[in-house]
Amino acid sequence: MEAVVFIFSLLDCCALIFLSVYFIITLSDLECDYINARSCCSKLNKWVIPEMIGHSIVTVLMLVSLHWFIFLLNLPVVTWNIYRFIMVPSGNMGVFDPTEIHNRGQLKSHMKEAMIKLGFHLLCFFMYLYSMILALIND
Repeated sequence: MEAVVFIFSLLDCCALIFLSVYFIITLSDLECDYINARSCCSKLNKWVIPEMIGHSIVTVLMLVSLHWFIFLLNLPVVTWNIYRFIMVPSGNMGVFDPTEIHNRGQLKSHMKEAMIKLGFHLLCFFMYLYSMILALIND
């Protein structure tokens, strides 16, 4: 059963890595003026909720399967994703708003956040891979 938990977590982590790379590429396209702000923000806002749900599922799965260290490692990132989604001002298009993305260095902060998430998901990927191998060996 433990191997199944980590196999699912590994697959989910692969999807989250893909999303992080997609966010970085789309934000860098906006930075280089290859796409306009409205197009960029609509593309990214489409994936905010699936990212939040995917990460939340793995966090809850680690809580239910009693992997406390991994749960506590994932909890701040999930909390940040939920906080960021809830605190979107009314009238904005979403977490990524085309009217504000060039103001106050938001583009740089979104890019920095996407890079940090990519690093975090890569770290989690190798932790899940190691844990999956251990669980398969111990079975």
